[in-house]
This record gives sequence, structure tokens and C-alpha cells, in this order.
Amino acid sequence: MLDFKAVILQEEIAPSHAIGCQQCELSKQRHRVIWGEGNPEAPIFIIMDNPGAREDKEGQAFICSTRETLQMGIREAGLDLGLVYVSYLLKCRPIRAYNKPVAREACSSHLKLQLEEKKPSLLFGLGNVVVESMFPDVEADVKSYRGRWHTFQGLPAAFSYHPLAVRRRPVLMKYFTEDIKLVAQRIKEMT
Repeated sequence: MLDFKAVILQEEIAPSHAIGCQQCELSKQRHRVIWGEGNPEAPIFIIMDNPGAREDKEGQAFICSTRETLQMGIREAGLDLGLVYVSYLLKCRPIRAYNKPVAREACSSHLKLQLEEKKPSLLFGLGNVVVESMFPDVEADVKSYRGRWHTFQGLPAAFSYHPLAVRRRPVLMKYFTEDIKLVAQRIKEMT
């Protein structure tokens, strides 16, 4: 892995309705709205909980450990980075404490719109927050949902650990890579 170098994915500009969104308290603490990054026409739509830091204190773009770990897993699984688009349940980076259920509910319309517009072939959700948000009526967590296919809004959906959890617990990298391979295999079968 010494030769691995993560890249900064092209960010997609948020639509005006999202930029002007005032549906939750995050609108008062955000610097900007983060719609998504990567290939906007990709067949794989990756969903994480919320955007992290994208720029350093001087405003220079950088690759945070979450993105680096995600790209490392994608590479290990042999998946082409051009096949993925990364977005979030929340479209604003939280800076301080906030009402999480209210913010997730407020942002759910943005995610629904993205899925309707982009029409991805499948979803890949990362982290317990994503699983719990997508399946609020059942006892849901990554450990019990990973390794098999589910359906969300009519789309096949797979799940894995959040890249930050993988970073903190390297033993999870094996499972994270397995889950990405599951996604890569499904895409291969669909083409």
C-alpha cells in the first residue's frame, strides 16, 4: 500500500434549491452545501452520513482520512474509481452539535431527489447512521446488513463499515474490501 495515493474527486455543484435550503439548523452553521463528488453518472451511488473537512485552514483542498480509506478499499477491491459517486445523508458539514434526527429528515428530500435524477444501478451505504436512516422501522446495523443485498427505494443496496471506523480499527479493512468486491461483482453482472 506504500504506492497508494488518493485523489481529490471532482465535486458536483449543488443545485440552487439545496444551496438556499433552510430546513434545519445546519443551514446556520454551514460554510456551504456539499452535494456529492466523483462521477455524477456513475452506476454506484455511495452514501455516507455527512461531508467532512474538504479544505485546510488556508482553504487548500485536501483528502481527509475518510476519503483516503474509501479510495484505498476501492483500489484493493479492484473497482474503477470512475464507477462511483459519493454523496451524503446530510448535505452540510456539521460544525457543532445539532438535532440529528431533524437534520436527517430535512435532508432526506435532497437524497431522494438525487436518486431520482441520477438513476444509479445500485447503492452502497457506509456506516450505521446510513443503515439506520435508510431502514428506520427495523433494528438495523452494518454488522447485520453487510455481505448481502437489500432493497432501498427500488434499488439494490449493499452496506459496509464507515471508512472512519475502518481507519480506527484496521481489522475491519478485510470486511470493507469484501463488501466493495460484492458491489464490484454486482456491477460487472449488470453490464
